[in-house]
Amino acid sequence: MIEAIGIGLIGGMIAGLLGLGGGIVFVPGMVLLLHISQHQAEGTSLLAIVPVSLVGAYSHWRHGDVRLREGLLLGLLALGGTAAGVAVANVLSAKALKDAFAVLILFIAYRLLREALPSRSR
Repeated sequence: MIEAIGIGLIGGMIAGLLGLGGGIVFVPGMVLLLHISQHQAEGTSLLAIVPVSLVGAYSHWRHGDVRLREGLLLGLLALGGTAAGVAVANVLSAKALKDAFAVLILFIAYRLLREALPSRSR
């Protein structure tokens, strides 16, 4: 129970601070600390992200930091991608999903570091 509380609080803080849905914390947290299967962690994370996203979007909207038209368009367009992603996830093994998740996190980290570090060609 303590682990779930920590995962929720940290995921929520990261969601509000960095604009992530919390899934980057929720999924590995549930797999590693709560010993939930990768498939269940991904499905549970998608459900948990709904209230997190609503609170975060509302809070940012109050500060004038939401582009409503673009946000709604992205959300609507993502519906089909989400359904397709779930269909693919359900035919993959838990190991394949973990590996794909790890590759995604590493790729994002690489891109962020590359943009954050000063360019040597300047």
